[in-house]
Formats: sequence, C-alpha cells, structure tokens
Amino acid sequence: MILSDERQLHFARLLTDKLWNDDLVDFSDDDEALRAARRAITEFVKDDNEIDTKAREKVASLKRGVIEGSPEWDILYKKYYEEELNRRGKS
Repeated sequence: MILSDERQLHFARLLTDKLWNDDLVDFSDDDEALRAARRAITEFVKDDNEIDTKAREKVASLKRGVIEGSPEWDILYKKYYEEELNRRGKS
C-alpha cells in the first residue's frame, strides 16, 4: 500500500479528530497526538509493504511459475501474506 505523506497526514488528522470528537480521548498536546497518530500510520504502511514484498517473493520463488493475477497466484499470495502476518504476531 502506497500512501503519500499528505494522505498519511490526512488520515492522522481524521483519526485524532474522531477520537477527540467522540470524547474518547482528551489530548494534552494536540500536535503531539497528531505526530503519534502519523507515526503509527507510517509504521503500519511500512510493515504492510514489507509483508507484501515477502509474500510476493515467496510466490515468485515457486518453481512452477505462477502467473500474477491468476486465481492460483491470488490464493498463494493471501496464504503467504497471512503466514507473514502470523510470523510477526500481527494477525
């Protein structure tokens, strides 16, 4: 998943605004809350990209040459993606 810096900031603002508007959190420092939300989103995107890359590499390493976009590729990609999530304890 590729998210521009602007999009990540937008999501961070939406998240912090929603938490505050729903009275779930009372931030002592709004700027710090926004930075924390942005760091969390950035880390999520980074992890997702790494997991995606690992899953794609595993499918590509198969000897039978599975074609990307085929039903078999989709099934294997999902399987390897889930395995990588579980390996990292993020399922």
